[in-house]
Amino acid sequence: MKRYKKDKKESFFSKIINSVLTVLIACAIGTQVCNATNNNLRIAQVSDAHFSSFEENTSYKFLKKSGDLLNDVIFQLNTSGPYDFVMFTGDLVNKPKVSELEKFISYANKLLYPWYAIDGNHDISIDGPLTKAKFLEVLGNYNDNMKQKNLYYAFTPKKGFRVICLDSIIDYKLTSNGEISNEQFLWLKEELDKHKKDVIVLCSHVPLVEPYNSSNHKLLNDYELCRLIKNHENPVVVLQGHYHAAKIKEQDNLLVISCPSLVTYPNAFRVININSHKNKVLVDVYLKETNLKDIQSRSKLRLMGSERLYGEEGDRNASFELEFSKKD
Repeated sequence: MKRYKKDKKESFFSKIINSVLTVLIACAIGTQVCNATNNNLRIAQVSDAHFSSFEENTSYKFLKKSGDLLNDVIFQLNTSGPYDFVMFTGDLVNKPKVSELEKFISYANKLLYPWYAIDGNHDISIDGPLTKAKFLEVLGNYNDNMKQKNLYYAFTPKKGFRVICLDSIIDYKLTSNGEISNEQFLWLKEELDKHKKDVIVLCSHVPLVEPYNSSNHKLLNDYELCRLIKNHENPVVVLQGHYHAAKIKEQDNLLVISCPSLVTYPNAFRVININSHKNKVLVDVYLKETNLKDIQSRSKLRLMGSERLYGEEGDRNASFELEFSKKD
């Protein structure tokens, strides 16, 4: 083996060249690390908290401990971050009262990360003070991220990702069904057209795809909505609630993630990690159960059919690989 002869002394010019190269290499590595981080979106989804400061437990909702359960979620999130944002997918409160919503917000504002919310059927009153406009006004008073013009809105948490939040609640009659208005359809189409190359995270309280059949809870125009969204072609990750169930379904370019309720067994929330690559998107979905195991055990005893809400293992923790459209 030949040994290369090393110069005894490095010239001043060589030192400058080596320093410049070192800086350039460091910048290149730093850019790659930064880009890798930016390609990843970490979300916490909390649904159907049904916060109540005064109600007794029902046959299946552990309302008296709703504040303790919400505090537990906030503690878990604040000690397991970072998260790009936390999304509350409806039914923040159990009774549509301004005072209850303000108390819920006082809990949510303990989060160390940005948080957003959409309305659920329990959040909006038909003939009471907590209308959709008032719901949005109260949220905006205490959360700068929620100063929106409408309860359907969109934002870009990172380049390559677009989060679209839908208002699926019917407020002109008493019902647990949902629907998307014609005005919102047009707005949604514009959003999808503007962000054809982005990974879409779509949030709705009433499910686009039911985790199980319930004619008096379903989205009345779900077929039309899904047909519109599937025209986007690139991956769409759907975060939904309302049915209190842990379920994951794949439909074409849609990955539909249903989240359980905090006050109903399994008293859990979701963590979703989305990693976007050039030709594919990797999605890891986790179910995070409450640390308050006594409440969880007692909550389970109140519920018939708990297995359906807890789901199979693949409904709780799973990984998925979604492809980008080949047209892009």
